Amino acid sequence: MTPKLIAITGSMEGTIFALTADALSVGREASNDVQINELSVSRCHCLVRKEGDQYKVIDLDSFNGTFVNGVPVNEHALAHGDQIAIGDTLLLFIAREDEIGTEVHPVSVIEEDVSARSTIQLHRRDALYLHPERVQATLAASERVARHLNTLLKVSRMVNAVQGFEELQQMLLEAVLGDVPAQRGAILLGGETGAEFISAFGWTRSVGPGRTIQVSRTVAKQVLREGVSLLSNDVLEGAEFAGAESLVAAHVHSLMCVPLTMKERVFGILYLDTADPSVTFDRDHLQLLTAIAGVASVALENVRRLENLQDENRALRDDAGIKTDLIGESAPMRKVGELIKKIAPHDSTILIRGKSGTGKELAARAIHSHSPRRDHAFVAINCATLAESLLESELFGHERGAFTGAVVQKKGKLEVAQGGTLFLDEVGELSLTVQAKLLRVLQEREFERVGATRSIKVDVRVLAATNQDLEDAVRQGAFRKDLYYRLNVVSLVMPALSERDEDVSLLANYFVSKYSKKCKRKVMGITPGARACLLGYSWPGNVRELENAIEHAIVLGVTDYVGLEDLPESVIEGRHLHRLPAPKFYQAIIETKKQLILDAFRQANGSHTEASRLLGVHPNNLHRLIRTLDLKASLTK
Repeated sequence: MTPKLIAITGSMEGTIFALTADALSVGREASNDVQINELSVSRCHCLVRKEGDQYKVIDLDSFNGTFVNGVPVNEHALAHGDQIAIGDTLLLFIAREDEIGTEVHPVSVIEEDVSARSTIQLHRRDALYLHPERVQATLAASERVARHLNTLLKVSRMVNAVQGFEELQQMLLEAVLGDVPAQRGAILLGGETGAEFISAFGWTRSVGPGRTIQVSRTVAKQVLREGVSLLSNDVLEGAEFAGAESLVAAHVHSLMCVPLTMKERVFGILYLDTADPSVTFDRDHLQLLTAIAGVASVALENVRRLENLQDENRALRDDAGIKTDLIGESAPMRKVGELIKKIAPHDSTILIRGKSGTGKELAARAIHSHSPRRDHAFVAINCATLAESLLESELFGHERGAFTGAVVQKKGKLEVAQGGTLFLDEVGELSLTVQAKLLRVLQEREFERVGATRSIKVDVRVLAATNQDLEDAVRQGAFRKDLYYRLNVVSLVMPALSERDEDVSLLANYFVSKYSKKCKRKVMGITPGARACLLGYSWPGNVRELENAIEHAIVLGVTDYVGLEDLPESVIEGRHLHRLPAPKFYQAIIETKKQLILDAFRQANGSHTEASRLLGVHPNNLHRLIRTLDLKASLTK
């Protein structure tokens, strides 16, 4: 099929753009292939271009950026289902036609009437096996009744033990075919309205999954509509059925179809047929099949809903993972991304290094979300924020009465993270006592709650992060050497923002989008002057400082764009002046601040403490001003 873009939100919602040419331009100007007449869209916003067998979206230095799945991009290879956000418009990239629903075994529902010599209908209220008090009164004990009851018992046990939807359907049909002389069986489930079948599973006695099982839509609809079990023998004998070529080809001789019901709502059918003319279904077969459907219906519907919830949960986790994933297309970030893909599938302990604000926790979350543990918990704990006693209790938990205030038993982060990932931020701040206990967890995979005598086994992956030089801490005896080697199986270094200047614009666009929504302000983008200032600043606080600067601008700004005047003074003053000339107003402010600081140091005879007193600022703030205004050389003369 021809790949296409479908507008799913915005002023062009519902419009489809076929990608028949090698390139398709998008923007506000009429000259674009796709014109989006919105102020939030730049004149020439982006380009969707074919390169070999794939398509790429390329941002054309737009004001507010081009986003793919919530992440700003400069150039990005598109995959089927990707969502491209351009201003208020969301475009869905479609590369193939997806089939709705999954058919584990081919089942065909055909538009044909069934005519038969003998037809038996059975209402649920007349199903003897679903009313045990009637069985003894109406049926004499016989081998056949005993066999049917044994089959029902087997089905009852099975539906309570099997959790997988496909596995449950397979085992159910195998059990039915073990006691009913049918050749083929199928389970068809309808949607919320019951108008159409959205799920089908088939099974045959001889070869298991195989050739297509054909089910008459007339029979299926009748059973769905009336909720009545149906049995038909000699289905090929009727004159009306002579033209039913597909069922004739399958040589269907007898069939049974019973409803699957939950809370008086019919949500599917259980279907059996045979091509053997010597086999005839009878009322006892229909009684058994109706009873099996009654026993299995609740389990089938619950397992299906559970799997749907799990799929939705997985999709939400994936979506959340996309939105919180690491942003950047620079060489250092590409290297980080490639390393994460390599280490995520394995259970090795990872030590994530980097300065404060570089995104170490985001890297840990990315590792978790791409690992086999992604469906379990990601639990983070900051080792620098708690005292030793509190940290030990928070990490390992405690028993009731273990210390003053421990009035109930409490699970620690290790237990909460069972099956998932435990992230230890600022691991260099751990005391030697807690380090010893953590070492045991990594070596033995067990621990004890505070105040307990029983060990608890645990299955977690440990990721640790630090902004300290742990090698130096080991040399000084502040960090255990054996724990260091246990943690440092694989080392991942997060680059400082100053090492990836080309990512500043992408990150700024992302934070503008994030905080304009959070603050409910319509912000179209960043002005050239403000963007140049962001690019000229050294960002000692890394990504966290950039995020704070953009939030500051969004909160205090009054126009539709983030302007230079909206940015924090520290950013305006601290950009590299040789790279970016300051506007006249800000240059005058900068020069005035420089002169005040130099005069204060002259009056204080070079004393930093006295100069800060004369200026009325904290010594730490004075240090920052000296650094950002590049005054260190002037003060040492």
